[in-house]
Amino acid sequence: MHQIKLHKQAAKFILSLPPKQQRQIATALISLQQNNLPQDAKKLQGYDYYRVDCGEYRIIYNWDDTVISVYIIGKRNDGDVYRKLHRKF
Repeated sequence: MHQIKLHKQAAKFILSLPPKQQRQIATALISLQQNNLPQDAKKLQGYDYYRVDCGEYRIIYNWDDTVISVYIIGKRNDGDVYRKLHRKF
């Protein structure tokens, strides 16, 4: 089973959410531990990252043999997630 590593921006975003949404994202992260490439995951063009939707949120991540690194979590419909990703990398 993979270990989850939350980057600072992702952890900060999760802590800013209400408890219900925090649980929803935590459940999605736990399911990523079981299956790091779920059916609804898509590879991002131009990056070595994947995205998965979790309710109204989008999780940007990648993985190696032991660790799933979660870089950005954000609203699904506003495109800000991709702007943050582009600025960061």
